[in-house]
Amino acid sequence: MTLIGNLIWFIFGGFFMGLAWWFAAALAAITIIGIPWAIAAFRIGAFTFWPFGRKIVERQSGPVTATGIALGNLIWALLAGWWLALGHLMSALLCAITIIGIPFALQHLKLASLSFFPFGKEIVPNTA
Repeated sequence: MTLIGNLIWFIFGGFFMGLAWWFAAALAAITIIGIPWAIAAFRIGAFTFWPFGRKIVERQSGPVTATGIALGNLIWALLAGWWLALGHLMSALLCAITIIGIPFALQHLKLASLSFFPFGKEIVPNTA
């Protein structure tokens, strides 16, 4: 089921939003300062291509690291996150038109929230 879900997702929205994540990553990678954002965006872009069968979890961190994560997320949200979130929201609306597209719309909504807070997250296999 995961393979079928990923194939349908890839054809109907996952490909374009994955490319959007990679485009944002390429723009961030142009400067040396943007390399940490580029790494996170490339990782999430790869997840956006094939999201089913994996999930996003919070990475455990200490108080100093949590401050850096919060600052990194704030900068990302202001510069690129809201553009990606807007793309995911529009894709979610298009997917939600049909009953079959509702699971894909929900996945787009999860990715829209991830667009604002990509740091401090980890992609793991979905076990259950």
